Amino acid sequence: MQHRLSEHPILPVPQKQDIPFYWNKQLVYAKDGEMISSALIANGISVFGHHHKDGTAQGIFCANGQCAKCTVIANGIPVKSCMTKVLPNMIVSSADGLPSIPKEVPEIEFSDIHELETEVLIIGGGPSGLAAAIQLGSHGIKTLLIDDKHELGGKLVLQTHKFFGSEEDSNAGTRGHEIGKLLAGEVSKLASVEVWINSTALYVFSDKKVGILKDGEYQIVSPKRILNAAGAREKFLRFSGNNLARIYGAGAFQTLVNRDLIRPTERLFIIGGGNVGLIAGYHALQAGIEVVGLAEAMPSCGGYKVHADKLKRLGVPIYTSHSILSANGEETVESVTIVQVDNKFQPVKGTEKSFQCDTILIAVGLDSLSEFTIEAEQAGLPVYAAGDALEIAEASSAMFNGKIAGLLIAKDCGAQVDDIPSEWYQKAEVLKSHPGKIKGYQNHESEEGVFPIIHCLQEIPCNPCTTVCPTNSIHTEDGSLMAVPLYKGSCIGCGKCLLICPGLAITLVDYRQDKEFPSVTLPYEVCNNPVSVGDSLPVVDIDGRDLGSFPVVAVQSNKTKLTQLIKLKIPRNLAKQAASFRIQSAEVSAKLDKAIIPESLADDAMICLCERVKAGEVRKLIRQGITDLNQLKAITRAGMGPCGAKTCEVLIKGLLREEGIPTTDVVPNTKRPVFIEVPLEKFPKVK
Repeated sequence: MQHRLSEHPILPVPQKQDIPFYWNKQLVYAKDGEMISSALIANGISVFGHHHKDGTAQGIFCANGQCAKCTVIANGIPVKSCMTKVLPNMIVSSADGLPSIPKEVPEIEFSDIHELETEVLIIGGGPSGLAAAIQLGSHGIKTLLIDDKHELGGKLVLQTHKFFGSEEDSNAGTRGHEIGKLLAGEVSKLASVEVWINSTALYVFSDKKVGILKDGEYQIVSPKRILNAAGAREKFLRFSGNNLARIYGAGAFQTLVNRDLIRPTERLFIIGGGNVGLIAGYHALQAGIEVVGLAEAMPSCGGYKVHADKLKRLGVPIYTSHSILSANGEETVESVTIVQVDNKFQPVKGTEKSFQCDTILIAVGLDSLSEFTIEAEQAGLPVYAAGDALEIAEASSAMFNGKIAGLLIAKDCGAQVDDIPSEWYQKAEVLKSHPGKIKGYQNHESEEGVFPIIHCLQEIPCNPCTTVCPTNSIHTEDGSLMAVPLYKGSCIGCGKCLLICPGLAITLVDYRQDKEFPSVTLPYEVCNNPVSVGDSLPVVDIDGRDLGSFPVVAVQSNKTKLTQLIKLKIPRNLAKQAASFRIQSAEVSAKLDKAIIPESLADDAMICLCERVKAGEVRKLIRQGITDLNQLKAITRAGMGPCGAKTCEVLIKGLLREEGIPTTDVVPNTKRPVFIEVPLEKFPKVK
């Protein structure tokens, strides 16, 4: 299997210099600027070591510095491989066996720590942090923006799809990674905004100072105000085999595929049908990865219908009212077993089904990174929050709310800022709205001329098709952003609505040359699965149902939008139903002949991956009456590992709920500085 992408339908594949380094004494190569974890996976290495307690395999999960599964030893120092760049001739090894303690400990002395003051500290350079920084900078407010990655943009960097919302407020119709560059470019022009990348906020201390690790050096910043725009961390799940390697969070998967252009898997199964999971599945197809299926515990996907439809049309089955029962394999994932769940989310015996796959992607929601907000409030510092650190929503919402937060902070700093119109707050609410009602198709009785068929049937905050139409023929039902678009007017067949639609949910039917076999134009973005004139494609309707195979008569590529328009001849009685064509065969998603059901399930799952604590151990203590998270930690060590309970606390609280313990009876975990592990050598100066 070739692990590096040589082409991508949306992203350029730059030629980068090879960097030699050593993995367990073997010479391998990374690309210039690459993280250790990505370089290892690009070399076909997905097991980074084995846990010292039970010997089970370790790999990456979050690729965001939030967990510690990817720890390796680099030049003698334990590091998170997902956050550490490969250096020439770096010696990297697994953490199997603990590093030996040096015989001689050097004398140390504490050095003077660099301190600075700023009016506003923004923690996080994603969509909300950048949008806020633009407003603060435009009003001349001294601002320090920090981000722990090597480039600004946050999750925007990982998004190859076109964004929803409106063109005016959210750059709707523009791809996420392009929006990230646009926002970062605006920030770079602002004289009053200083940017620190490779900089991790460690803690907001009681003396109103913030400890920051900047390029490996400890700094202290004294801000007058803080904006927490740090985003969110991914939730994990309890299931048998959840400690196997090659179980990724969606962010890790998208980091590998869309940032580092690495193909980390051949066969992927997705757990979670929100927008994150649905979009990750689409990104996988664009990287040439087979998506075996997607399971969602709810009766319907929580993400936008157009995202789910897009996967189904391309050949990916979606199993609603299903959840994961087990990941199966020795060290790494070899198959997955899912099961139907009832209305109480309990497994329905006899509905188990297993599928061969080599990777499982977990996309079951996010938890806001609220730590900085809480610590700042306790310290008495004025603090604001925006984006996912405030409330989990789409990036279009994060940008708009970041803009509002930036203006509010500027006003509090004494800048001359007009009152924010009430319409802005109303629009902010709309942009973070959950999907609304699903409507039926617009009735198109006409079979004359040319006109669009709009397959976007759900109320979602999106309207770029209404603004791009040159004849002003597409409108939302009531003129609002959160409404279904409708066609009424005089189409000229330009195809602009097809090119800009983020959901690829518009097709064009043209009866002008042949009424019996009109041409139907379909938008297509998985261009690494090429289509040529003369091909016969398996055309499907909105739900992925077969309509038949029909010939391609034209292929038009748009270099600006990077969306191909595929024109086919389709019989008149099917033309309006045609929504796309399948690219993945049904054989990819075939079930194994017999479901794999582990003997132990409910108590076998790991609840603390750092300390290898199983759910059964914690459940037993809960049933003995222990509801204090600190006491559970003291007895089992769950939450005492290097990730600082970022993953297991949510899982333990879930166990408490299952056991009928009211939230009010749970004693919360005591949070101690720092939020991120830091080698002690970063604080003192070594002689």
